[in-house]
Amino acid sequence: MNRKLIFEFLILFVAVPVSLVFDMLIWFKLAAIVIALVYLIIQMRKAHSVTFSIEKEMDWKLFWKRTIITFVLIAVITITFVWYTKPSALFLMPLAKPWMYVTILLVYSLFSVWPQEIVYRTFFFERYKPLFKNEKVLIFANAFVFSLAHLFFKNTLVLLLTFVGGILFGFTFLKFKSTTAVTIEHAVYGNWLFTVGMGQMLGFPGIEGV
Repeated sequence: MNRKLIFEFLILFVAVPVSLVFDMLIWFKLAAIVIALVYLIIQMRKAHSVTFSIEKEMDWKLFWKRTIITFVLIAVITITFVWYTKPSALFLMPLAKPWMYVTILLVYSLFSVWPQEIVYRTFFFERYKPLFKNEKVLIFANAFVFSLAHLFFKNTLVLLLTFVGGILFGFTFLKFKSTTAVTIEHAVYGNWLFTVGMGQMLGFPGIEGV
């Protein structure tokens, strides 16, 4: 069983993301993504322990306290970074195109963040936890493959940010056992990066000349 899980892990979370970096017909890339997604959906339907309901018994006060403290730290660091590297981009989109900005935040949260957390946290931790005896190693492995999923951006900063994000989201999921909580956290941090002016490097629509 472990051999099967290891092979599955390597194919879904290493081979498929890495393959997207190489030059090949777009149809091959799309086929690989579709096959992987279909397989994931089938496995998640079989895994009755994977649920997506809002956990009423969770310690939401602790979650929000932790998230707000982390957000403030991230906000200070990212504002400083954008200010020194590209001050013209600081809060450009929300100020220049507020309606587009709000639309992108909603689309990103629903169609990017939520699916990512289902696959990379809920499915990943439920499915592959038996492969790792140490939770810290499990979180590191999860952060590594989460960063690998963004390899096609071919941007070192993106890989670093997603790796750090993967560490944060991994700890959150293991602590609160909540897809809802980790999705909220991911959306807050991800939307902030776009808000502060780091959207382009993360694949958001270009806003040059706005």
